[in-house]
Amino acid sequence: MRCRRLGGPGGAAVSAVGLGCMGMSVAYGPADPAEARRALDRAAELGVTFLDTADAYGRGANEEFVGDWLRGRSAREDVVLATKFGLRHDPATGRVDTVDTSPGYVPVACDASLRRLGVEYIDLYYAHRRDPAVPVEETVGAMAELVAAGKVRHLGLSEVSPRTLRTAHAVHPVSAVQVEYSLFTRGVVEGELLATCRELGVTVVAYSPLGRGMLAGALASREELSEDDNRRRWPRFSAENIERNLQLVRAVRRVADELEVPPARAALAWLLAQGEDIVPIPGTKRARYVAENAAAADLTLTAEQVARLRAAVPADAVAGARYPQQALERLGH
Repeated sequence: MRCRRLGGPGGAAVSAVGLGCMGMSVAYGPADPAEARRALDRAAELGVTFLDTADAYGRGANEEFVGDWLRGRSAREDVVLATKFGLRHDPATGRVDTVDTSPGYVPVACDASLRRLGVEYIDLYYAHRRDPAVPVEETVGAMAELVAAGKVRHLGLSEVSPRTLRTAHAVHPVSAVQVEYSLFTRGVVEGELLATCRELGVTVVAYSPLGRGMLAGALASREELSEDDNRRRWPRFSAENIERNLQLVRAVRRVADELEVPPARAALAWLLAQGEDIVPIPGTKRARYVAENAAAADLTLTAEQVARLRAAVPADAVAGARYPQQALERLGH
């Protein structure tokens, strides 16, 4: 597996394609722990070193799952482990109801994640979202204290504005900004945010790089989603939007067919072609998809192929917002 660097040439080396672990515990239908462990084992075999989780995924359950798998590994140093804090759940409903990036909460959240993961340090620690009522200088100042204490090695932010990134980076270097980025979701990144990241030497970690699985081309209809699949609540998978979006997937598939690769591999290769400072973290809970996604690191597209894939999903052609309204309101602060 080829490597890329977090935060520029001197930063931590990570696999060019990472692995999002959320779906191993929550969000995309029933969990299958045995298959998820096989997926993690397959990732290790293929040199996928960059694993992504968060304390919000299953209210800590995903961190515990990844941590249990890590304890069976011989070398902690073989994994670059990223996790996040800041989203808190309502105990009654189990749903995220608060964003907490207060400086007093930062060390509490970190210590809890370290316990669940069973590790002495976190390689990359993100603020999952930002509470605009809390100055980002205070949040990052508290995160910087974790670096000084040896509990965290690198700092990250997720779904922030360019202005917030600049302010935070002036307090302590930010190695990565995690943001949704794919053929389906480009406008939030391409423009001022990407330009700011490049000016400051910050890596873009692209989550949902396959449009929450839609760009993989396996989904034929909304009816295939189980009742407990979160995508049923997301606008792009709604009854009124999904067929229009699947038409775009079919356009991507036509280009991929000409390349003689699966559409997921083509979509991930397109992201990798946007720059060495882009690291996609496709999520899956199945070993065979880990292998398919990892293979994108070995697919080099020509400029013409990159342009054709972009043209397959014209700007503003995707139907529906990327999140429900309540979640959208937490983005871009």
